[in-house]
Parts: sequence; structure tokens; C-alpha cells
Amino acid sequence: MLRVWGRPTSICTQRVLWACVEAGVEFELTLASATMGRGGHISTGAQPYGSVETPWYRAMNPNRTVPTIDDDGFVLWESNAIVGYIAARYARETLFGDSEKTYALASQWMSWTNQRLEPPLHTLVMELSRLREDLRTARAAASVVEAIAPALDILDERLGHSTFVAGDAFSMGDIPTGAAVYRWKVFGLGGPPTPHIEAWLTKLAAREGFRRHVEPREFQI
Repeated sequence: MLRVWGRPTSICTQRVLWACVEAGVEFELTLASATMGRGGHISTGAQPYGSVETPWYRAMNPNRTVPTIDDDGFVLWESNAIVGYIAARYARETLFGDSEKTYALASQWMSWTNQRLEPPLHTLVMELSRLREDLRTARAAASVVEAIAPALDILDERLGHSTFVAGDAFSMGDIPTGAAVYRWKVFGLGGPPTPHIEAWLTKLAAREGFRRHVEPREFQI
């Protein structure tokens, strides 16, 4: 059984758990975090899940971040690398059509998500939900819409020509991208009209991994 260290509210952990469901891989999730716990963010006085500061965890992941996996002794960190590994080992046909080109295109959109969507989304969730209120700044939250709108235009254009991000079949590339865009939608800050993204999200919402590990609102705030 695949061992996963992370937390349900971590969008990076969500990617890995969703990929496990798509690949039919059983997993055991151990809660771990330096900043979040059952009571919320440490800035509010909540106790973090912990584990990441321990010597044994740092030996696995010197970054002390989540998620990290252990697959029968094979240890890996960085969520996109983990999703790619799960796809390549357990679900080549399901998650990239057993095609090197599809794998590359999916990886392209996974990297793009980290570069173009994740930074403003991190600001968004911290400023509107997780930070103690006196630590939040309205200016930082307002900057998110301006930062993310051009990226949504790029993605919407792509999805106007392709059912999913890497082609006409669902792939691993839809997992990080879909989780990120859904988080944006949960907070409802507006932005440009994106009809193709809306149609794509409807398709993703029908997938079990999305319903279990991304859709619950309590995982987004």
C-alpha cells in the first residue's frame, strides 16, 4: 500500500490522492504539516499536524513539505513528480494513454499550473481564509484577480480546442490544473468569462477522485 504524508486541505496533497483514485492505488494518508492542523492555520493558535520537522521525515524530504510518498521503499516528494510516477507505474493507459506525447503535454500543463496558478492561489487562500484576520491585507487579496485572469484566458482558449488539457481524453494533466481552478471558483472572485473552463470543470466533477479529495468545501478553506 502506498503511504502518503500530507493533509486534505493541501492542494498538492489533493493532486496525489486524486491520482491514486484514478489509478486504483490503495493508499494510507498520514496527516502531516508544519503550518496547518485540525484547528486551522498556526497563525490562529492552532496546533499543526507536525511530523515534518522530525529527523525521520527530514530524511525522506529535506524540504519538510507535503506531500511525500513511500511506495514499498521508494520515496518521492513534489506533487507533480508523484502524480507522474503514479501514472507511469500504475495507470499508463488511464492517465496518459500510454503515449509519450500525451505524457509530455500533461506535464506541460502541470508545470504551467505551478507557475501561473499556484502563486496567486496561495495568496488567495491565506488572505481570505487561513491567516489570522489582523494579518490579512485587502490589497494582497485584490491583486489575485489581476494576477490570475490572464492565466484563465490561456486555459480557456486551450479548452476551446481540446476537451481536456492534453487532448480529448482525461489525463494526469487535468488533476493539478483542475484542483487549482476549482479552488479559484470556490472563492467566487469573478474574473473573465470562461465558458470552456466551466464545461471542463463539469466533466471533472463527475470523477470519483475529484469528488472525494477536491470538491468538499472544507478542503479548500
